[in-house]
Amino acid sequence: MQPFVFNTTPQIQCAPGSALELARSCQRLGVTRPLLVTDPGLVAIGLVAPVLAALEAAGLAATLFDQVREDPPEATALAAAAQGRESAVDGVIAVGGGSSMDVAKVVALLLGGDQPLAELYGVDQARGPRLPLILVPTTAGTGSEVTPVAILTTGETTKAGVSSPVLLPDVAVLDADLTLGLPPAVTAMTGVDAMVHAIEAYTSRHKKNPISDNLARQALRLLAGSIRTAVERGDDREARGRMLLGACLAGQAFANAPVAAVHALAYPLGGHYHIPHGLSNSLVLPSVLEFNAPAAATLYAELAELVTGAPVAGSDEAKAAALVAALRGLIDDLGLPATLAQARVPEADLEMLAADAMLQQRLLVNNPREVGEADALGIYRAAYGGAA
Repeated sequence: MQPFVFNTTPQIQCAPGSALELARSCQRLGVTRPLLVTDPGLVAIGLVAPVLAALEAAGLAATLFDQVREDPPEATALAAAAQGRESAVDGVIAVGGGSSMDVAKVVALLLGGDQPLAELYGVDQARGPRLPLILVPTTAGTGSEVTPVAILTTGETTKAGVSSPVLLPDVAVLDADLTLGLPPAVTAMTGVDAMVHAIEAYTSRHKKNPISDNLARQALRLLAGSIRTAVERGDDREARGRMLLGACLAGQAFANAPVAAVHALAYPLGGHYHIPHGLSNSLVLPSVLEFNAPAAATLYAELAELVTGAPVAGSDEAKAAALVAALRGLIDDLGLPATLAQARVPEADLEMLAADAMLQQRLLVNNPREVGEADALGIYRAAYGGAA
């Protein structure tokens, strides 16, 4: 067995209605004036008001920052930190998707220590300390509530990450009730994103380990077995709960056994065309897996039945092919675009995308098969037409 280190969030609370009990965690952490970070959409649909009311009923003086948007720019994190500083907050809570949780992580660092934002980017550059941090996801996808990473937009088409164990929150709260109103398309995209986390963690080249493997397998079983129900019957609390837990377990897995080429090729799609991250992953997933199969067929074979939900016979290569076919069928069942062409990505841009993907070496080094620029272009071409 290879040596490994496994880090994760110290406490995970998983129960319907648990978002209304945040005051208990605040009190345990010594937080009396939390900054609640969220987005205007969640405020508009009334999801945030009960959480704020519960905090205030417990005697906590909460400050609301509700200006997070998708792919949050640096200015959003700085504005949230400024509001928190003005209100003398002593803790940070995020209620929202990956964007809100990422902003909250950065804000907790900015308010808790003395490092400027520019010094935080990269791996293990954040020293801390940070303010107490509680993360409450409202989508079943990113797993950000258990990952030591925050991503901010730094330019028109560029993003940068802060990666440090300091970013792992003190508490993650999984409340399925907060996901009941998630639209079908968002449920589908974020769910596939979580499945990609599990698949890529299971095949990660350098840091794959027994704990992340078990988490990834259980995550994939929960997600693949529940995603169609969650999309078709959004008020199914049981399916929503399984999706939320599956996304969290996948997050724990890839936080320790990092993702690879699917994410590396997805990022340029989001940067240039503002395609949602989960959909970007979905668009390149089958083609990346087909490219990887010569090096990863045995591992893919071990995952096949978790996605198909039925025994798969034959060689490892046949089982790997069955995994890819099952994922293509799932994407189709969920009503997501199946090809780059359907997503309106210009075919003339594929060479540019391949060059951009090469900038994601921190992810590509984890891929089970080496990916050069010509390989990336081939994968994009396959994804464009839907065939390898």
